[in-house]
Amino acid sequence: MLALCFTALALSLAPPLSYAAGDVDSRRMRALNSEPQNWLTPGRDENQSYYSPLAMIDAGNVSRLGFAWAYDLGTARGQEATPIVVDGVMYTSGTWGYVYAVNASTGEELWRFDPKADPRTARNPCCDLVNRGVAVWKRRVFVASVDGRLHALDAGTGKELWSADTIVDHKLPYSSTGAVYIAGDLAIIGNSGADMDKGGVRGYVSAYEIETGRLMWRFYTVPGAPGQPPEDEAMALAAATWDRDRSPDYHGGGTAWDGFAYDPDLKLVYFGTANPAPYDLRLVAGPSKDALFTASIIALRADTGRLAWYYQATPGDHWDFDATQKLILTDLMIGGSARSVVMQANKNGFFYVIDRRTGELISAKPYTFANWTSGLVAGTGRPRPSENADWYSGPKNVYPSWAGGHSWQPMSFSPLTGLVYIPVIDAPSVWIDLQHNGGRIRFINSFLSALGLFPDESYDAAGLKPFYGPLPDRKTLEATRDVKLVREMMRAWDPLAQKTVWEQETSSGMRAYDGGAMSTAGNLVFQGCGNGELRVYAADTGKILKTIQTGSHIMAAPITYAVNGIQYIAVQTGYGGTGVGVGAIPPSSAALKFENLNRIISFKLDGGAAPTPELRKDRPFPRPPANNATPDDIQSGETAFLGQCSRCHALGPNITPDLRRMSEATHSAFKDILLGGALAPTGMEAFNDILSEKDVENIHAYIIDQSWQAYKRQEPSKAPASEGSGAQSE
Repeated sequence: MLALCFTALALSLAPPLSYAAGDVDSRRMRALNSEPQNWLTPGRDENQSYYSPLAMIDAGNVSRLGFAWAYDLGTARGQEATPIVVDGVMYTSGTWGYVYAVNASTGEELWRFDPKADPRTARNPCCDLVNRGVAVWKRRVFVASVDGRLHALDAGTGKELWSADTIVDHKLPYSSTGAVYIAGDLAIIGNSGADMDKGGVRGYVSAYEIETGRLMWRFYTVPGAPGQPPEDEAMALAAATWDRDRSPDYHGGGTAWDGFAYDPDLKLVYFGTANPAPYDLRLVAGPSKDALFTASIIALRADTGRLAWYYQATPGDHWDFDATQKLILTDLMIGGSARSVVMQANKNGFFYVIDRRTGELISAKPYTFANWTSGLVAGTGRPRPSENADWYSGPKNVYPSWAGGHSWQPMSFSPLTGLVYIPVIDAPSVWIDLQHNGGRIRFINSFLSALGLFPDESYDAAGLKPFYGPLPDRKTLEATRDVKLVREMMRAWDPLAQKTVWEQETSSGMRAYDGGAMSTAGNLVFQGCGNGELRVYAADTGKILKTIQTGSHIMAAPITYAVNGIQYIAVQTGYGGTGVGVGAIPPSSAALKFENLNRIISFKLDGGAAPTPELRKDRPFPRPPANNATPDDIQSGETAFLGQCSRCHALGPNITPDLRRMSEATHSAFKDILLGGALAPTGMEAFNDILSEKDVENIHAYIIDQSWQAYKRQEPSKAPASEGSGAQSE
């Protein structure tokens, strides 16, 4: 009741809607508690808490929650952005870096912006053409398009005011998928690409003046090529942890692709860094094997871009334990006094509480099962890798998986309960050294010379052996746990006691790619799930209070806001992201039943039933062309397909084309598409820098072979027995 009274009072005192569009500044940000109706940053506030003081919707009335409106984004890919709401206008981003502004009470479009991203860069992201959000500041909306350009738009009209190319080398597979972050009068942006091609990219963070787009500073996260002089003291420090004789083909990785925060009092910018490139550190790391500043949480001085402090969560990371997860700033009572801290549920399975002034580690405990380490060294927090983690000596089942115990999906901190709500991935990956394990696959783009396989319910060690060499069988792995090997859950975590308070399993058996968290003063936690449900939990106990079936896969975190005294819950929907490169759409996903319609869906009390998209309709397999290739050519094509094509194209239901369904015209143009770039304007860039003409012929032969097998199953009476070699089943 007190929370409700506070909210009503705050709304009555809220500033009138007379601000110019997008008129957010430091004064308003500091006074955000007097504007509970707004959601001004991706995490709502300066602390990136993903918590709202609104409580008109609470545990007592959330059962009445229903549909308010929906807005069609016009795309059908992965959606990972958290919208921003300023004075009744919702701003968000989508595929490629599109930006949308809509009326937050009706869903009516006000404007949309097409960044006209270079379609050739569509092959650069590891994990779909996603974008994680915009920044709104001083009447401008900022977004990074997938090709790495930073755009400043007029918040009222969507007109572009300026753009800046943030990429230092377009010959490398750089991309931008993260949200822009504001630090004072600077727009901060990182990039991605540490997993791509042979050697990844060199990570860095850039700061641009918001008025002009002028570059103010740039901080590199890993050293340059051997022999290149260090840019600053930080790079001199980092260089000592890398092999000075390493090949310049390996660019080091350490990209900052998500999870920024800013403390305006300390004037520090915080972010995490990704994995080294390549994963196999024997190729690049020095004697310490630390590979600074990868897998680290970093604080920079906002005025200069100089290093203030760093904490490397996973020294010598070769399990893809990025430290790019969302960072939450708060003050905690520790040892009888308030400490200003930064908190992170790291990919490596540990929950970190770090002094955000100094970088001192205050505490770290595993929030999920982790077998890659036997524990942390007291005082330093340095992990002690276990025998389970040594995939150099043979395949190992490592917890957490390369997806992390927690990934990009936002977690939420409620000051009301003092709990952090973490979307947890309790799953391992079987790590394989592709170069030395005896399989015929030696390289997979986005995994480099290694591979991590989920031992889920589709995992078949015997069937995988020809590709990847001998692997542990699933029954042996299942005997190590008394729960399913792969599952996801919402877990409420006490950051002071470093322990679980409650949890609710959201999926098991297979990855479901469930969504992020948001909490409110109504004692509620909201989460979207891959099966299309919007779930509402009691924040104190975890009891499920409400589920709404949307018919859309939800990966992003919900938000809440109010317009004219009415509280809304909204979330962006659409399957994609990491799952696209792992295989076909998971069996639990709403995108397997319904069309993958990208939408913003908003809810309010006493709303109606949420409309679901149309049922998914996969067209029949057309009759393929004749296949005169030899079994050896087909097998070579399969190897090349798995190495280069499978990260976007699954031979099964997905959000990208199933190439077994190619038309006659596409078959005829196949070589021109892959080598000549015939479909480059649509995002299918040429691969003539990677694939030879013979490679393309073999890949085509493999796809035709698989097409015939699918066609025979569909039309057994129409397919000649001679077509399709059956070199490898679907």
